[in-house]
Amino acid sequence: MFIVDRFEGDWAVIEYGRKTFNLPRFLLPQDCREGDVILINISVDPTLTAKRKQIAAEKLKGFFDSQT
Repeated sequence: MFIVDRFEGDWAVIEYGRKTFNLPRFLLPQDCREGDVILINISVDPTLTAKRKQIAAEKLKGFFDSQT
């Protein structure tokens, strides 16, 4: 269970079990308040991941090609 512990400027301090972590406040709904339980769903976007890898590979290839 993720609980909004408090807000510190642009950050929300989230409690998860016995640990806390910071999350940018803009990622939360505007009506989110201290003490609210939030749901977090994380997934991988394979299409965007592949695109980023392709861009990085092209940059590296260009870098090494210019070194010869």
